[in-house]
Amino acid sequence: MLNKSFLRKVSRFVSSHDLLNRSDKYLIALSGGADSVAMALALKELGYHIEAAHCNFRLRGEESYRDERFCVRFCQDNGIKLHLTHFDTMGFAQLRHLSIEMAARHLRYSYFDRLLNDIGAAAVCVAHHQDDSVETVLLNLIRGTGIHGLTGIKCKNGKVVRPMLCVKREEIECALREAGQEFVTDSTNLVDDVVRNKIRLDILPLMREINPSVSDSIAKTAERVGEAAKVFDAVLDASASKVVVKTDDGRMKILSERLKAEPSPEYLLFLLLKDFSFNPSQVEQVYWSLDADAGRTFYSPTHQLLIDRDCIVVEPLVYDAPRKLVIPEEGVFVYDDSMKFRVEKVLLGQDGHLTKARNCCCADLSKVKFPLTIRPVRTGDRFVPFGMRGSKLVSDYLTDAKMNLFDKRRQLVLTDASGRIVWLVNQRTDNRCRISGDTEKMLMVTCVMD
Repeated sequence: MLNKSFLRKVSRFVSSHDLLNRSDKYLIALSGGADSVAMALALKELGYHIEAAHCNFRLRGEESYRDERFCVRFCQDNGIKLHLTHFDTMGFAQLRHLSIEMAARHLRYSYFDRLLNDIGAAAVCVAHHQDDSVETVLLNLIRGTGIHGLTGIKCKNGKVVRPMLCVKREEIECALREAGQEFVTDSTNLVDDVVRNKIRLDILPLMREINPSVSDSIAKTAERVGEAAKVFDAVLDASASKVVVKTDDGRMKILSERLKAEPSPEYLLFLLLKDFSFNPSQVEQVYWSLDADAGRTFYSPTHQLLIDRDCIVVEPLVYDAPRKLVIPEEGVFVYDDSMKFRVEKVLLGQDGHLTKARNCCCADLSKVKFPLTIRPVRTGDRFVPFGMRGSKLVSDYLTDAKMNLFDKRRQLVLTDASGRIVWLVNQRTDNRCRISGDTEKMLMVTCVMD
């Protein structure tokens, strides 16, 4: 049994942060290492309803199976129900082009999510301790992250809770030794071949020579920074509400002049763009391009960004190029998941009437030849805007309409069998097809958005 001092420390931390409820069931992420073993024992002895899950990533040969056997024996000895799973981590990483670390993390937490639902558990408990949080602070400081990177590891993040952040690795091992409880050691944690291990094995011991209590000091500082970050976030949320406009189609517009009027515009821009996978270097380039580079585009793995005249436009990347749709006759024709076209031949004055709605084209049927085609705008496309005599480049028309580059790329035209533009979709009909006093039948094409 773990000593009472250790249990009280964990119990106070759980209560003060409202992490666990005694009426709920919780899943323990059990690796077999000292941290997860101590967590399992502590929560069981404190009276929480727990089950354990062990993931064998098959990355360390016999050692991986040694850990699995230990977890099976540990759970049998302590009356804890155990869930086991095996992963082909190397194969998954190669298939998804991920690092081994990222692949293992994805597999692990995806499995936990499914298991939580299957067994009706409220959350998964992960055994990060104070030293892990301190290492994270130093790692983020080296990487140059913002204020949130200096707050350490969160004790609660969605359905992941960390009840051991109040204790140090040394305290955990001491409590297990006193209880006579064995655990396994991952040999890869003893080699300084990755950044976190270098911090753990090289940097922190050197810092302890300067200040033996450096871990406590950094942990306390991270806690204070976390409290300051709450105030910081409230101020930035207020600033964001002034500069951001979001649309129903997933786009975000950041109003440039309002952004520049904020106390820390570049940092605010960083916080707005980081969730769209733009890195700090890109954000810096975007900010310094605001006054000079209208029309410049930037790309992240998930989004595209455009510096427009008075705003920054951010939208998800679209991998499917706009397609061509041939319309051979009357009817309703689906262009994509969000757009379809209704094509009708109407006897003017009896069956229908003219409309000025932008989503509708009314043309003299005698001046239009089927089949019709809906396609994206091409370089060099010209048409005669309704009410004008001379032709105009479609690109110039869209520029005059203050349409941004992303919208220009998506702009569609309706052409007839001769290739002549009949309608700049949702913008303007071609004057050569206009309804006149001699028109008997008209072509009505309506763009319907779902």
